[in-house]
Amino acid sequence: MALFLDDMALFVEVVKANSFRRAADVIGMPNSTLSRRIAILEQSIGLRLLHRTTRKVELTEAGQLYYERSRRIVEEARIAHEELGDMVAQPSGVLRVSLPVDFATTYIAPLLPEFSEKYPGITFDLDLTPRNVDLVGEPFDLAIRMGAPDAAGLITRVIARVSPRLYASPVYLDKHGEPGTPMDLARHHCLAMSTQSTWTLHKAGESIDVRASSGYRTNSVAMIRKLAALNMGIAFLPEKVVADDLAAGRLRRVLGEWVGAVSPVYAVTETRLLPAKTQRFIEFVKERLRDME
Repeated sequence: MALFLDDMALFVEVVKANSFRRAADVIGMPNSTLSRRIAILEQSIGLRLLHRTTRKVELTEAGQLYYERSRRIVEEARIAHEELGDMVAQPSGVLRVSLPVDFATTYIAPLLPEFSEKYPGITFDLDLTPRNVDLVGEPFDLAIRMGAPDAAGLITRVIARVSPRLYASPVYLDKHGEPGTPMDLARHHCLAMSTQSTWTLHKAGESIDVRASSGYRTNSVAMIRKLAALNMGIAFLPEKVVADDLAAGRLRRVLGEWVGAVSPVYAVTETRLLPAKTQRFIEFVKERLRDME
């Protein structure tokens, strides 16, 4: 069984390198030995996995299926060894994370100095984008998302919970009046996310849906915050997002007893078996954001 797993790992390296010779150089094994080991693997399976040419190798249909399965098995075996090694060594390596730009700048950026001081061996490659990256096909270790992903087979962990509240600038409220009930919002400019046409508000077991309408819709939390501070309407955002504007008096709470539903923030990974760098980052963020809202 051990030899079989070794040959599987060799096969994965050949496919990644797209060449026996390049893979042999990476592994430090004679090219002839590597070729023979892959031939033995094909014989044991009973199917040809690779088409060999003088310049490159190409996967057969069976080889493509076998590679997709083998790559994950080999990676999880590598991670298992790394986690054992982490018992006596600090985690290290590049952590590739996809996350929404507004959440990254508001919640994650303030945590990075402390994390980097605690784990100096970990560096970051941050992709700030609202799109749902392909954790299987793209080189990401982790994605942070405000909603649970639809893709089957991914692993989600709740790392924080946020709940929005209503805010507006004193200038806007002086000009348009302050709403006394949620129903009064219908006559106000409600600065809403593009995907959020209705705001659901809660107070002591009571819930009400309010249609959020204005001349501005956007997919940017930062833009909504800025428009609210510029006296353009009422925003529905987590308090941490508007903390600086609250402290400076540019915004103030509206309908203080009403709050939006709590929304979970997810850490999304391809597998439960994580390398130490990813596991430590998730644990750290979850701990620091536990009492965020």
